[in-house]
Amino acid sequence: MKIQTLIEEKVDNLEHYLACLISHSMEKGYQIAVWRKPHASFLEVMIDKSGQTKRVDIHALEELQAGFIAHPFEDQEDEKGFYIEADSYLKIDIKKPLDEQDAALEVLPQIIPREDCNTLIRNSFVPEKKSSHIKISEECTKNEFLHLVNKGIEAIATGALNKIVPARIKKKSLSDDFDLISVFKSLIDSYPNAFVNFFHIPQVGSWIGASPEILIQTKGEQFYTMSLAGTQKAHGENPLKNAAWTQKEIEEQALVSRYIVDCFKKIRLREYDEHGPKTVLAGNLLHLRSDFKVNMKTTNFPQLGSVMLSLLHPTSAVCGMPRKEAFEFLRINEKFDRSLFAGFIGPVNVEEVTAIYVNLRTARLMDGQAILYAGAGVTEDSDPEKEWEETEMKCEIIGKHLN
Repeated sequence: MKIQTLIEEKVDNLEHYLACLISHSMEKGYQIAVWRKPHASFLEVMIDKSGQTKRVDIHALEELQAGFIAHPFEDQEDEKGFYIEADSYLKIDIKKPLDEQDAALEVLPQIIPREDCNTLIRNSFVPEKKSSHIKISEECTKNEFLHLVNKGIEAIATGALNKIVPARIKKKSLSDDFDLISVFKSLIDSYPNAFVNFFHIPQVGSWIGASPEILIQTKGEQFYTMSLAGTQKAHGENPLKNAAWTQKEIEEQALVSRYIVDCFKKIRLREYDEHGPKTVLAGNLLHLRSDFKVNMKTTNFPQLGSVMLSLLHPTSAVCGMPRKEAFEFLRINEKFDRSLFAGFIGPVNVEEVTAIYVNLRTARLMDGQAILYAGAGVTEDSDPEKEWEETEMKCEIIGKHLN
């Protein structure tokens, strides 16, 4: 029995097992993804042992083998995304003791002490100079970001844009005893409503995050997406009831909802359910969210997931509106490469479910440091100082756990 072998080899608990599994995979040059969906009580783990950096067509998700996709913010010339294909797939109950999960723990890693796992993981973080796909830029100063926001407000005032979402990076040093598994567990405990994830692709890097936003989900005959925008800090014992939204925030979220409806109109889809907006909690922040559902069988649209993914990305919540003009503004004026930030990630065709999330509240883990990413929605009523404060709050959602 695998469990008995694990116990004999002195695996202390589920966290130790996970540490051994991840460190072994990274040391071998495998690709690995670990995630916990919102409100789920189990972890999912996927390992690709091929040693190849795979890329797949995002226009035909329904035809792919089970896997985990990671697509940059900026479309590649061939519009493909990085793909971790499931050589091994595990589903582990977080709440059950290790010795009760023999059926789940199908992969038996090399058992080594926890502290040695930590060292192997840290040594496997891809240095910037060795990454062939991802570039890292310098942090911008507060004044530089304020200037960028003001430039966006000016463009909106001329009528060239309705909304723009400028972003920035923030670098944080990692300690010599950085423990990935403890950080991952801390994110799971702190953010039950988020898609908590870690993935490692040797030529792309190691990323960790807790995204609050589904881009598209297909489950059986049901399609789902959401519009999530507007941000304020949660206050008090009952922050959902205490929330008061400004006209700027309400309009910002309404723009995202209208964009989704416009996408439905483009494909002549009229039968959909819309609910919201309502206030939702994501970590220590509040957002406004509307939910959209479509029955793919009733509408005779089995490929709706792939079609809407192409239409929605990048959403106005991470780019702006009109999308083409906003994207061009960011390309010219942002002084860093967003890489996978504000792109999309998630499992594809795993147990007949595809759940793809916008890659928000994320950090790239590197040798000795983490790169944090955050953006802010700018409209004509924006206050540049408040937009800076919003990016600071968003960086801290992950940053405060990276001790």
